[in-house]
Amino acid sequence: MKEHIADQTATADHTVVSQKEWIEARKQLMLKEKELTHLKDELTKQRMQLPWVKVEKNYVFQGPDREYSLSDLFDGRSQLIVQHFMLGPGWKEGCPGCSFLADHVDGTLPHLMNHDVSYVAVSRGTMSDIEPFQKRMGWGFKWVSSNKSDFNYDFHVSATEEEIAKNEMIYNYETIPVSEEELPGYSVFYKDENGDIFHTYSTYARGADILLNTYNFLEMTPKGRNEESTMDWVKHHDKYQTQAPEHSCCSHN
Repeated sequence: MKEHIADQTATADHTVVSQKEWIEARKQLMLKEKELTHLKDELTKQRMQLPWVKVEKNYVFQGPDREYSLSDLFDGRSQLIVQHFMLGPGWKEGCPGCSFLADHVDGTLPHLMNHDVSYVAVSRGTMSDIEPFQKRMGWGFKWVSSNKSDFNYDFHVSATEEEIAKNEMIYNYETIPVSEEELPGYSVFYKDENGDIFHTYSTYARGADILLNTYNFLEMTPKGRNEESTMDWVKHHDKYQTQAPEHSCCSHN
């Protein structure tokens, strides 16, 4: 009953017009949408023109079956996207926000892999921390542990003991108080024909919003994101009361 009243209030507070007036308003908004699209295209060009940093350190990662070098994670491709997934040593489950991001990955993998891009999640937790949670979530992307390397620290997504003691760390290109020992982000790498690896891009915090297609759907709806703070409503997908329907679009029971 409360939801029904809320919907009535939303309707009462909103302008209702004729179809002709709506079309005109929609066309005006579309001009702004096109402007944003063109700005995004220009931003993409600038991102591609960023200078690179050669990766000199030999990072080692633990996988479910063997150890991997950073070079191994490219899996024969020249480009690699790494999700810095918040799952620390001893954690029973990963961060809900990182999990929300991860829910959007598996469907893209065939397209990415056939377009010269590999995708890997990296966490500081051990594989004994990672594997049960990955199985529970049903994800198929590669996920490895950086527990025995400096990878997370070098890319500023895990706080060191010294940073925790000082209550400050570098995150998202600025010094911030240590709010959590693990933080989210994405880093991108390129491997040339000689096998040299370069760090080309990293983004953190709300810089990852663009990868959340659920938000793109929500932002087309009247209530938009419908949240008081970023992701305040997000849960692990197996904790929602209403589960996604099974694939039965062609069945008529």
